[in-house]
Amino acid sequence: LASLAQPVFFQREGTLVLWHRQDAAEATRLARVLANTGAQVPELAPMQPIDARAIAALEPSLGQRFAQGLFLPGEGQLDNRALLASLLATLQADARVTLHWQSARAPSDFSPGTAGQPDWVIDCRGLGARPQWNALRGVRGEVIRVHAPEVTLQRPTRLVHPRYPLYIAPKPGNLFVIGATEIESDDMSPASVRSTLELLSAAYAVHSGFAEARIVEIATQCRPTLPDNLPAIRQPQPRVMQINGLYRHGFMIAPAMLDTAMELLAQGHSALAESFGLEAAPR
Repeated sequence: LASLAQPVFFQREGTLVLWHRQDAAEATRLARVLANTGAQVPELAPMQPIDARAIAALEPSLGQRFAQGLFLPGEGQLDNRALLASLLATLQADARVTLHWQSARAPSDFSPGTAGQPDWVIDCRGLGARPQWNALRGVRGEVIRVHAPEVTLQRPTRLVHPRYPLYIAPKPGNLFVIGATEIESDDMSPASVRSTLELLSAAYAVHSGFAEARIVEIATQCRPTLPDNLPAIRQPQPRVMQINGLYRHGFMIAPAMLDTAMELLAQGHSALAESFGLEAAPR
């Protein structure tokens, strides 16, 4: 981040996981999933079961609302929109990079490795790649961005929910992103009343200060998803790499996907991909 053209908000204050009494069983299931992840990736800081006093120490405004939770220390958070803007500014300032916007292309438009053509074509089109990757599907998601001066949260807070992995992510300037629904549909229409009510009700249940928040944006999009909900990197032909299926985890797993892609480009195989069971082989 320090090498980019513009500053990007970033912190590593961990993530707080909370739940209401009626969702305790779902919280127990989530704890098992997190424990399994910790066993597979031992370098992660172990999760910490916490009580109301520990919750209050982390987030003083929440200690009276929740009796227990989980704390995931060391988890990072960044402002994704600021990152995109800074990446764009950095690329525009680099004389070696040429950007072509509003210029639809498919891998078949190129002959990589031949005279006058790129050395490689790397296809990161998300659902735009579905004509060449039939297994892709869209999973609809909605998020709400609010301005809430009366709310103070130091870190992302995840609320256990029976249907959605809901979260509240603080951003600079008293902005909060509340998301995200998860609906098996390619529908790109505006957010439904049901989803909006669930997201806003969840936020209010975490902190009553959200009652006076101002809704800045309600956004809808479909995430590119493969049948196993895991990402994949494949090479359908020489010098063509397709990266897709990041589902709802894009910014969180992008660094590992980048390392995997770089290993494949440099060495033709990826130990990182093998360690996580990702599809990352020529096919």
